Amino acid sequence: MFKKVRLIFFAVLIASTILSTAFVKSNLFEITKNLEVFVNVFRELNAYYVDDIDPDKFVRSGIDAMLGSLDPYTSFISEEDMAGYKMQTTGKYGGVGALIRKGDDYVIIAEPYEGFPAHDADLRAGDKIIKIEGKSVKGKTTDDISKLLKGTPGTNVKMSIERYGAGKTMEKTIKREEIKINSVPYAGMVNNKTAYFRLNTFTENCSEELINALDKLKENGKVESVILDLRGNPGGLLNEAINVANIFIPKKELVVSTKGRKQESDKDYKTSKEPIDTDIPLAVLIDRGSASASEIVAGVVQDLDRGVVIGQRSYGKGLVQTTKNIGYNSKVKLTTAKYYLPSGRCIQSIDYSGGYNDNLGKIPDSLRTAFKTKKGRTVYDAGGVDPDIDSETELFGNITRSLLMKQLIFDYATEYREKNASIPTPDKFELTDADYADFVKFLGSKDYDYVTESEQLLKDLKESAEKDKYYDAIKGEIDELEAKIKHDKQKDLDKFKTQIKQLLEYEIVLRYHFQKGEIQETLEDDPDVKEALRIIENTAEYNKILSRK
Repeated sequence: MFKKVRLIFFAVLIASTILSTAFVKSNLFEITKNLEVFVNVFRELNAYYVDDIDPDKFVRSGIDAMLGSLDPYTSFISEEDMAGYKMQTTGKYGGVGALIRKGDDYVIIAEPYEGFPAHDADLRAGDKIIKIEGKSVKGKTTDDISKLLKGTPGTNVKMSIERYGAGKTMEKTIKREEIKINSVPYAGMVNNKTAYFRLNTFTENCSEELINALDKLKENGKVESVILDLRGNPGGLLNEAINVANIFIPKKELVVSTKGRKQESDKDYKTSKEPIDTDIPLAVLIDRGSASASEIVAGVVQDLDRGVVIGQRSYGKGLVQTTKNIGYNSKVKLTTAKYYLPSGRCIQSIDYSGGYNDNLGKIPDSLRTAFKTKKGRTVYDAGGVDPDIDSETELFGNITRSLLMKQLIFDYATEYREKNASIPTPDKFELTDADYADFVKFLGSKDYDYVTESEQLLKDLKESAEKDKYYDAIKGEIDELEAKIKHDKQKDLDKFKTQIKQLLEYEIVLRYHFQKGEIQETLEDDPDVKEALRIIENTAEYNKILSRK
């Protein structure tokens, strides 16, 4: 204990010395004073606090609180967190290759990755993890289980799992491997001339994955147009965003600039390679989940009038993070700059300059500044990237949200998999009316109650009326309204049948054909993909959008 405290004390003193050398400004005294105060507080607490203090946990709380006051992207990466950090940047980790999710008392397999150890060992979505290395994992979190499943490639992990309907526990010994998550989980032709690519994250070499996928499709047939799907892509490595843009943008073209408090942060990033194709019609799909590197790619395509952007306004993350080594195999990831697209706009949607809190709102549209694309089209800063063609997000009904939250669609797919050894290919599979009726029967004993928006509004009215002493006067009308709008589950199951049926099909296809199959299945009903096809196949409309001022 004393050794840890002494290490922390000397670490702070060293930091103080470094700061005294680095800062010859008026705030030097304040910095040195506060570091000394911190050490003194810690020393007194360690000496006299009523209970023992865990130095690692205690100081980590202080660091997290300090960084948390700045912006949501500045964070401390401890030695224990390094595996997760490396996975975010490389897409690699040592483990069994499966997504997991929390069930009731146990964690369950949500999706085994095709071709990796979990899949090879016949682990299936819905399998409940009962024990790991002979020890019960009841009540453990997904983080707990993830740490137990991950490890050095080549080592074994023993698991006891319970399969739906099996009635017994199954023992599995799985050899861990280096798991590399594909940044491009799906690439294929959506018709005889348009290629579609889903890019999930900007990890190392994702641009090479994309180029290889494009080359392969070109070998198998003529590719006359491209749809690049960045929806839900949270971003990643800046250099990979530039490389992805470089596929469609000429060499030596400005992609993005960064500007920070330090001059070393001010840089221009240009494409450095010969492009694959600068003329092919291009549609980029974005949504509220498209952030950071995704917004750089979508933004530069828009600013250079290289392609059409379709979907919903993106997230609005225009901040650049840099990692610094701080000793003891730890790093600090800190925001060092803002990035600016070729038009000069920064799409950062929230102003963190005065410090961060959860109540900060997005910059209102009235305060956004107009900029011009290469051809003179108007685009705006702040608030993310606005698509050239807006599409509406499909809203789930209350019953649909309830079925998802209660994992009943997931559970039915698990039951379906155990009853049916195989299904047709994704392009031919369709849930029948008899299957849907079976799903409704499956729900018979399940709890999936919910409150509709109308019911909530009436409940609020009732409470307000009682508070204002008007309830007795309008009780009859409220009771009548209550009876009329009271939801009927069976009617809602019929009303939202198409929506629920699609989600069931996606989940069931995932059981047999994994992520590639699920994506292929969703493409058939995807309104953004249909809109992209309509526009890029209509040369006149495509060109009109890119020249519209």
